[in-house]
Amino acid sequence: MINTELLRQKIDESGYRFSWIAKQLNLSPYGLRKKVDGDTEFKVSEVSKICKLLNISDKEREIIFFCKK
Repeated sequence: MINTELLRQKIDESGYRFSWIAKQLNLSPYGLRKKVDGDTEFKVSEVSKICKLLNISDKEREIIFFCKK
């Protein structure tokens, strides 16, 4: 289970459009929304790409995607 609230915050802070982020991950906006909402899981490669795009630190990655504090 991902930390949806924190991931949405990072997306909002990035200034990137949701559709642009989805395209960078080779996903449709709908597909990305399902992953952000926790309906489907992110692949490891997608986690890596989104962390680079949004400048998510290693610590934030653990909190967002692996529910570690």
